[in-house]
Amino acid sequence: MGSAKIGCKIDEVRVDGSLRALARDLRTFSVMGLDAVEIPPHGLDVIKCGRLDPRRSREVRRILEDFDFTYTLHAPNPLNLMDRTQCELHVEVLRATLEFAECLGASPVVVHCGRYVPEEGFGHVSSAPPSEADCRAMRDQERYWLDKLAGEFPAITIGVENARPYCYYSPYAYGESLRALKAQVEAVGRPNVGITLDIGHAHMSAGHHGWNFLEEVADVAERVRHVHIHDNFGGSVAPTEKQQTHQIPFGRGDNHMPVGWGGIPMKAVLSLLMPAYTGILMMELRSRYFDYIEESKWNLECLLEGLAEPRGGSVPMVFAGA
Repeated sequence: MGSAKIGCKIDEVRVDGSLRALARDLRTFSVMGLDAVEIPPHGLDVIKCGRLDPRRSREVRRILEDFDFTYTLHAPNPLNLMDRTQCELHVEVLRATLEFAECLGASPVVVHCGRYVPEEGFGHVSSAPPSEADCRAMRDQERYWLDKLAGEFPAITIGVENARPYCYYSPYAYGESLRALKAQVEAVGRPNVGITLDIGHAHMSAGHHGWNFLEEVADVAERVRHVHIHDNFGGSVAPTEKQQTHQIPFGRGDNHMPVGWGGIPMKAVLSLLMPAYTGILMMELRSRYFDYIEESKWNLECLLEGLAEPRGGSVPMVFAGA
């Protein structure tokens, strides 16, 4: 079913700036036989106030060079090229991320799609949604900076990631819609700007907005340059709902569970992407599932090869509620 590599992210909260923790988790990933690892510069204190820390970058690079992984990067989560108050700082954070990727020879770099209202502002900014004119201006702003930075770093692919929905606040980001994200990427018009398809986020958005999940994925497949794969049941939550232990019993939340544990029709999704997609299937699991990364890898391999049914807590359903 294709020749995609399988990888896993380094969890930024789990390592929390510790290079010992980074090396420890990389050793574990090596024993598991993973092909690729996604590195969070924000989890390693590589970027400070919009600037790359050269000494810290060298320290991280020395550790990474001890392993035979393909490396990708995930830009800091709050980065928002549509920010209207500190746009220059957000641009500098992304530029520093791209400089770090260049230092490591890492690609793609994952960037969250722009948000009209950032998650950090939920409940603290005006509850009135921005006007359509404001939304257009913010998308224009994001396109401008994506175009400029992609031109500065032509050897690095920038993968703009689709967003998860939130009860009471959606649509807070145009990228809740894969088709809108595709339109934005195509408007940038750079060969090194594409989509990071977060399968879990797309599953939640389809349920929340009443879209056809598989049709959405099929429509953007040709623009996908990177994939985040993890499982959930599709139910959306309010931003104040943080505890996974309270969400999972009700099939709600952005669970980031091991592949095969939720309700996403993974085989159908992969069949839409493969074999044309030959990039990395990056497992993006919450740190609470660290002990099940190898099982998630096995389940994914089985789906790719069609050898067996997934193990674990798989439930044959797709949450259809909003």
